[in-house]
Amino acid sequence: MYLCYIDESGVPETSGNTSHFVLAGLSIPVWHWRDCDGEIRAVKRKYYLDDSTEIHAAWLLRSYHEQNRITDFDSLDYRERRARVETIRRAELLRLQRSNPKAYKQVRKNYKETEAYIHLTFDERKQFVTSLAKCVSSWGFARLFAECVDKIHFDPLRSGKSINEQAFEQLVSRFEQYLQSISQDAERHRGLLIHDNNPTVSKKHTDLMKSYFQKGTLWTHINHIIETPLFVDSDLTGMIQIADVCSYSLRRYLENNEEELFDLVFKRADRRNDTVVGVRHFTNPTCRCKICQSRRTIPTAPLQLNLPKA
Repeated sequence: MYLCYIDESGVPETSGNTSHFVLAGLSIPVWHWRDCDGEIRAVKRKYYLDDSTEIHAAWLLRSYHEQNRITDFDSLDYRERRARVETIRRAELLRLQRSNPKAYKQVRKNYKETEAYIHLTFDERKQFVTSLAKCVSSWGFARLFAECVDKIHFDPLRSGKSINEQAFEQLVSRFEQYLQSISQDAERHRGLLIHDNNPTVSKKHTDLMKSYFQKGTLWTHINHIIETPLFVDSDLTGMIQIADVCSYSLRRYLENNEEELFDLVFKRADRRNDTVVGVRHFTNPTCRCKICQSRRTIPTAPLQLNLPKA
């Protein structure tokens, strides 16, 4: 049995504030689940984060302005850092509650999403996420599947699908084809999709999966994936949080050319004969990014042309 943990980065709406939407799935054999979970917990403890702390790369890797207001923040111990930041945040919420209720709601949400990490400097938070990406890079048994959609080049009328629907169909197809490739006549490997519990997509993806069982996808019949996706809360499942790190790393590379995290997780992209088949960048065909380059078959020897002799 192979478990494929799925999460997204960016928003699928063309009006959103990201140029790309990425749906990524990280597959591991079920017998490696406990080892992977143990590694994640060990990295969290190194940075004084509880086992229950949710990893959300986008919230981790942003500036916390309160820290910049504290003199010699880096030299303080973790307890003092947290106390100082919390004091500033309480004062700011009180001020906004009186003067700007609309901004108050957004700032309160921001504070809630980042509360677990305020004792870490930006560099420490970056090191933390990099450590998680290094775990993924070292998991030779893992396979990364992803559809990275450049929304500028996506035409829903031409594709007949929404961005989200195309991304899900592509990911399911690639996971199914991977299971087919590793299965033998005497043993058929099965796969299960485990998805971040997003209420806006859970019913849609469940319905899509049911249709794939009946009709197949555009690319393949579904014979190895069982059940419809299991939707779980990401704060309760460490591997969903690792899928978040993968999807974030892919999107930030494509949008901002940030290579460090990308290079680590991209090592696990599913390949056939050194050609990446598990991850695709849906964009202009002239794109020269690492994903597009890795999907182009490069001849191992120069072509021999039979030209007439002079």
